[in-house]
Amino acid sequence: MSISEEILLNITPQETRVAIVENGALQEVSIERQRSRGIVGNIYKGKVNRVLPGMEAAFIDIGLEKAGFLHVSDIDIGVEGNGDADPASRPVINELLREGQSLLVQVVKDPMGTKGARLTTSISVPSRYLVYMPNSSVVGISVKIEDEAERERLKVLLEDCRSENRTGGCIVRTAAEGVDEAELKRDSAFLSKLWGSLLEFADSAAPGTVIHDDLPLSIRTLRDMVGTGTTVVKVDSRETYQKMTNFAARYIPDLPSHIEHYPGERPLFDLYNIDDELQRALARQVSLKSGGYLIIDQTEAMTTIDINTGAFVGHQNLEETIFKTNMEASQAIARQLRLRNLGGIIIIDFIDMEHDDHKRQVLKSLEKYLDKDHAKTQVCEVSPLGLVEMTRKRTRESLEHVLCEPCTTCHGRGSIKTTETVCYEIFREILREARLYDEAQQLLVMANQDVVDCLLDEEAASLAELETFINIPVKLQVEAHLSQESYDVVPV
Repeated sequence: MSISEEILLNITPQETRVAIVENGALQEVSIERQRSRGIVGNIYKGKVNRVLPGMEAAFIDIGLEKAGFLHVSDIDIGVEGNGDADPASRPVINELLREGQSLLVQVVKDPMGTKGARLTTSISVPSRYLVYMPNSSVVGISVKIEDEAERERLKVLLEDCRSENRTGGCIVRTAAEGVDEAELKRDSAFLSKLWGSLLEFADSAAPGTVIHDDLPLSIRTLRDMVGTGTTVVKVDSRETYQKMTNFAARYIPDLPSHIEHYPGERPLFDLYNIDDELQRALARQVSLKSGGYLIIDQTEAMTTIDINTGAFVGHQNLEETIFKTNMEASQAIARQLRLRNLGGIIIIDFIDMEHDDHKRQVLKSLEKYLDKDHAKTQVCEVSPLGLVEMTRKRTRESLEHVLCEPCTTCHGRGSIKTTETVCYEIFREILREARLYDEAQQLLVMANQDVVDCLLDEEAASLAELETFINIPVKLQVEAHLSQESYDVVPV
């Protein structure tokens, strides 16, 4: 089935939201907030703060709150080496860097949590059709361009462009499929001029200076996300619409007719139920049409996805029911990974299947739907335990991390202690306080309403026994500001 893709942009002064809708279903969301713009792709003049031989890495000051992290494998060791030298022959970190040294670095991963940005010296500067790599000798064609004749045509054109404009490496992007020689040459000349001006600026810039920052999300959308299947790009801001059409007219001449300004009073995202979908994308459970469901748990180390048949009982035998649920889940999982922007290590626990052919079909289905993903993915075979291990390249925070923060009550655990557990903790604390302050006339327990109710109801007998044992009266006081797990026992 052919894909009809619509790209929607919701613009406010505070944030830009981009939704990719395929055949009427939301598949991907990008959010950029003005106060916390991502820095992936930015080029900085950095200064080496510390070299860590034991980690084969260095911390680089790029002018941000947290120093960036540069591993030895991300350091170019010359155009010929291109960063791909045999690890045994690669110089060690303290042969390549010294403290106080200045160097150009590019961000490949945004700062996440307590970690600073991940950096590389393998600089790349993208345009609509090309990616220029000044420190490399690689010449390549996007793997998504599959036609061999087209690949050869683009390779010849690319060699001509490089000989005219500069040295260095270059990759032809997927968007270049079918474009003529003039378009490629224009992109190549633009990148050549841009890189020259960046080097000139870098020579006189102080360490910690941004040498080049990436385009805003609205323009990056045109450069990176619009494909042959895109039927329309709708934007609800006239000012942004004008900027996008101006950019497209200069760099993507066939695109302006696809860009539309949406002037309607009803919010653009409401027309497509985008906000409702975003709410569902923050939930732990994802329902399948058959009645089954997914459970998605995201942690700092990895993401786990569990598939359950739920209310789906099927019409044939159990194996067929399991197979159909897993097949449906494979499509849903691929969509959820894109929608939630889940990256890193992902473990999928499909329902156990007996037939090897069923396992192969489920894996093939998962890979098929992942092919539409803009992020690079790698899927392993079904393990002996019935698990599928995969990775998805992570360059920015997940949807949950962008829109949410850890619960102030459970602090990200996803659960809190029961009132019964807290009551028993209070009993132990009462005993401690009674022994420490044996002259206290009374002990005051301040706790959450639900905890106090439990002490006066289910645990009333236990509290009475404790009062008799310590021979000190215990008074209860409700404190509305306290969470269920918080309490205080004070001698009076």
